[in-house]
Amino acid sequence: MPINWIFKKSRNELEKGGRIPDAATQEEVEMTQTCPACGREVPLSEVWSNNFVCSCGHCFRMNARQRIDFLTDKDSFEELFGELYSTDVLDFPNYKEKLESICQSTGETEAVVCGTAKINGELCALFVMNPYFMMGSMGTVVGEKITRLFEYATESSLPVVGCTVSGGARMQEGILSLMQMAKTSGAVKRHSDAGNFYLVILTDPTTGGVTASFAMDGDIILAEPGATIGFAGARVIEQTVRKKLPAGFQKAEFLLSHGFIDKIVPRSEQKKVVSSLLELHHRRKRA
Repeated sequence: MPINWIFKKSRNELEKGGRIPDAATQEEVEMTQTCPACGREVPLSEVWSNNFVCSCGHCFRMNARQRIDFLTDKDSFEELFGELYSTDVLDFPNYKEKLESICQSTGETEAVVCGTAKINGELCALFVMNPYFMMGSMGTVVGEKITRLFEYATESSLPVVGCTVSGGARMQEGILSLMQMAKTSGAVKRHSDAGNFYLVILTDPTTGGVTASFAMDGDIILAEPGATIGFAGARVIEQTVRKKLPAGFQKAEFLLSHGFIDKIVPRSEQKKVVSSLLELHHRRKRA
């Protein structure tokens, strides 16, 4: 988010353009966000009113609470496992201080928020990852919360809807972070074996160990337009295979054309599509 305006000197009578009028218009003082797709400076009021989507169709990132408010019915979300938080189990340099700082700045205790909610009247268990909490990295508590959510959904015979965004495993927790890949995938499998439905929405970016585990375990996998989805970075892969990769090969559109995901859904249609899929699978289960 550009903050250059904070440090910009006010114009005076001696400078070109003269003094800024006391009654400045909203357009002159409103903060903007640069769209990486079209380069337009988008007023934040427009970003917020359009579900964090630019007029060109680019999807800006949303934090977990914003996405929950956007996707679920009003006042229907009930949080679960919010008391869990990460600790510096490996005594990793500066990790404790970083956790304290990011908890204070985001108001969250971890990079995922879990709970139950209704989406157009359809009850489900829900987890939403937060790109502003250490880039949605998967630590032990992220894995624990998602595992517990699937276990709760299995016991309650609830479908699960997950919104993923992550830079991958959290390096400050080492092998304990990597263990969450198998742990979450096992919980997904038990949920599926009990005849329950799991729907995933991949948002930008979904990478690393999250992609290699619960993000790609869904019965139906949706993605936002232009989302980056992959395991390793493009440069790492090119250096390993010593070949030039196709342009945009980790974008949602490329993955759709190669069968890795089921559908790309614009943000404006997500609530309707998700609720329709929940209703369809609910009816099939009852039948």
